[in-house]
Amino acid sequence: MKKFITLLTAMLLSVVAMISFTKPVLADDDTPVVTLGTSLTDAQKQGTLKTLTAPLNGGNYQTITVTGSDLVKYLNPSGDNFTTSSGVWSSAMIQKTSSGSGINVKILDYDGKNNITTITANQYKNAALTAGISDANIYVTSAIPIDGSGALAGVYAAYAKNGNTLNQKQVNAAQDEMNTLSGITQDNKNKKGYSDAQLNNAVAGAKNEMAKQGQNITDSQIRDIVNNQININHLGDTINNNQKNQIVNLLIEIRDSGALKDGNFKQQASKLSSQIQNGAKNIFNKFNTQENRNWLQNLWDQIVKFFSGLFGGVILN
Repeated sequence: MKKFITLLTAMLLSVVAMISFTKPVLADDDTPVVTLGTSLTDAQKQGTLKTLTAPLNGGNYQTITVTGSDLVKYLNPSGDNFTTSSGVWSSAMIQKTSSGSGINVKILDYDGKNNITTITANQYKNAALTAGISDANIYVTSAIPIDGSGALAGVYAAYAKNGNTLNQKQVNAAQDEMNTLSGITQDNKNKKGYSDAQLNNAVAGAKNEMAKQGQNITDSQIRDIVNNQININHLGDTINNNQKNQIVNLLIEIRDSGALKDGNFKQQASKLSSQIQNGAKNIFNKFNTQENRNWLQNLWDQIVKFFSGLFGGVILN
């Protein structure tokens, strides 16, 4: 069943909120690309085009058809078993934006319904970052209900349409990332103290810290970073050891893919973390409560008291 659902979704990605999208700065060869699944009916193709191109307000775009061959090319190296005759229904549009604007993703309703049932916009953003995509608005929709686990395939094809070469190892890591993060979110669904935004913010923050240390960062250092990000994002009571190990192994795979060699990776990761926090202020604002501030102040007071007594002097704070 999961393989079938993955098959249906080979092409998507999305943005934070349409009104918050960065205004595109496009060159002649940066015309937005719309991907259409080869299995769509004529009516579904028209409905998909109408949905995906609405943000362009009548602007130009180009289209490509994504087939089973694209699934074989982009997804099979990461462990899937598609064939050239595999069907494709889900669709996406990628729109290049100005340098430093980051990766924005918007899942668009089709006929008033969100048909992406599992993968979230933040999961798509993190995966796109890992794959090597930068500074883009990405819109996703589906004419039928799907989980979205294979959604990046169409975006990869669209990105390559304008001559942007992606590293297959990074693409593989991106696919594994979507599966890992969506699985953890499903396992913790409706648990108190957990949200998908916290998880994806932790992963984006970990990528940013990894990029600062560079390609030679060790497995142990990555584990320390993960532990720190889990604590920063108040996930210590929900993320279990198995899930933590999944995140650590994922980030090791990202390091080994060569993603950290990209000088733009750190900037994009930092931008992504800011976007996630701005898009979920109601979640992240509660971390900065008076209760938490009092607890931190009390901890600092105890530290000051300890060292003051240890050295027999006064420590100014």
